[in-house]
Amino acid sequence: MVRRCLAFAVVAVCSTVAAHAGPRAVIELFTSQGCSSCPPADKLLGELSSDPSLVAISVPIDYWDYLGWKDTLADPHNTARQKAYAHARGDGQVYTPQVVVNGSLHVLGSDKGAIERAIAQTRTNGAMSSPPVSLAFADEHLKVAVADTPSDAHSVAEVWLCGLVRVVSIAIGRGENTGRTVTYHNVVRSWLKLGDWNGKANSWSVPTQTLKRDGVDEAAIFVQSGSADKPKAILGATLAAIQ
Repeated sequence: MVRRCLAFAVVAVCSTVAAHAGPRAVIELFTSQGCSSCPPADKLLGELSSDPSLVAISVPIDYWDYLGWKDTLADPHNTARQKAYAHARGDGQVYTPQVVVNGSLHVLGSDKGAIERAIAQTRTNGAMSSPPVSLAFADEHLKVAVADTPSDAHSVAEVWLCGLVRVVSIAIGRGENTGRTVTYHNVVRSWLKLGDWNGKANSWSVPTQTLKRDGVDEAAIFVQSGSADKPKAILGATLAAIQ
């Protein structure tokens, strides 16, 4: 999820279409309620999520549950995604708090400077810089379209729909963060592969009811090269509130 890539240009909500500059990066924070080093990164992710030039999400993992507190937001799919990134990069680095930038580079999740440097580096390699992705909500359906690329040199990619909860606060009763209440932002609650994109225009329609569970109130779209078991550079993305 890097060659010629795909940029976000248009978000349409409730049948109203508006043009935007595309996001410069997707920030994925792999975090855990059982990790004492994670709260500063969770706070930073909240700050980053307010930046309209970023798609910043919290991706709770479950491998620290044995430390005495079962993460109430964790999903084994999130853990698998983090491990798949490590496999795809070839470095085996799986830890918390870990940020993966544009599907390509990983840095410490509480280090804002390192995150910004990783954004700049991935952009230099072409991440998030291709044709439009559009997202619209109308007639109780979420409608996604990925545009055609003008270049013959394009990546084969997967299109993913991610259900998010904008803000959730958790009172942690045991483990390394006993007694703390931590607020999480843009928390991943579901992943759904919509299909593939090979440089040619494609579109999908999904009932909004498919997303509306576990408090989900936002949707994100990611166009990512590689595959679920070997994710590579993210080529395009967008995020919008579910109406």
